[in-house]
Amino acid sequence: MPFDRGSFSFTMFSLRDDLPDNAGDILGTRKACKLDEVTGEPSFGWVTGQHLLDTELDEGTARFGGVYFLTLRKAVRKIPASLLTALCRRAEEARMKESGKTFIGSKERKEIKESTIERNIMKMPPALSGISMVIVPHTRHLYLGASSQSQIDLFIEHFYQAFSLEPLQLTPAFVLAEEFDTTAAAFPALQITRHGNGGSAEESLGRDYLLYLWYLSETGKTVDTEDFGSFEVMLEAPLCLTGDGDDAGAGEATIKKGDSPIRGAEVKAALTVGKKLRKAKLTFTRANEIWSGTFDADNFSFSSFTLPEGEAQDRSEIFAERVEFLETFREVFVAGFRQYAKAMLDGKASGLISALKKWISDRDAI
Repeated sequence: MPFDRGSFSFTMFSLRDDLPDNAGDILGTRKACKLDEVTGEPSFGWVTGQHLLDTELDEGTARFGGVYFLTLRKAVRKIPASLLTALCRRAEEARMKESGKTFIGSKERKEIKESTIERNIMKMPPALSGISMVIVPHTRHLYLGASSQSQIDLFIEHFYQAFSLEPLQLTPAFVLAEEFDTTAAAFPALQITRHGNGGSAEESLGRDYLLYLWYLSETGKTVDTEDFGSFEVMLEAPLCLTGDGDDAGAGEATIKKGDSPIRGAEVKAALTVGKKLRKAKLTFTRANEIWSGTFDADNFSFSSFTLPEGEAQDRSEIFAERVEFLETFREVFVAGFRQYAKAMLDGKASGLISALKKWISDRDAI
């Protein structure tokens, strides 16, 4: 499962209010059904974060390593397409032989397909999948093991049904509203070239922040936090650069090959004509600790993300340590955006924009 080992995808959220003290018991009333109850219609329910069959869910089992660790499970029976085609064809041939017909109309074919599914669906093993979450109660931070919008929407729907509480995704707009009392639309545009920004204000914010992190990585600057010190930033390929709307330079370019793709002439040319960086591999380091993963600036989500190597030995302690690393990363990532936002809002925007223009102009191209 995500979060407890290896690399994973995730999106960050906050909760406006505390969870009920019996949150695990509440989800226990909405636990996943038994496997023999699964049908051809998707069934959703909660299990613990340990595995997709662990339906023994209550306040005690919902917590692991001092935090809530749970999974929204989807279960459904489905006949593989090739098998369903063969079963239907066999039934059609039997029907034609019995009736003496040489063909079967579309209406009858539909009836045969429906009856074939009804007869065979419960013979199929259930297919299970899940969306895992970690909630740190004292910070009200939620980490969701998903990055696609469809999965996020599905999770929020079921979470709200349980608690009447909607998780708020950590985005640039969220940070601006919470810490700077402003909106994405009111935030100064990062105009690097003569071409317009295009796209939505929040979309541009994520891409502009990623460009700022790129600038930090190549100019030796750091992300500084109050509680965790300073972190170095490194940005690596594969890179996805994209234009905005109908502006010059529109279109998307993915650059991942070559001895030094990030220094390639194609990258410099893309930046010069106003393309924005939408996706890249980001690495944050502090001494020998490394946080690394592919960041999607439009969704503000991470994939193939890895955490620093810990020192804990016990499974529960290992998990608690990984959650602490996640909490540290969240603070670092927000601190980086806070640095960027302060520079743009404190009357220093022109200085930062000039520095970024010079950096782009002076970048070597191989």
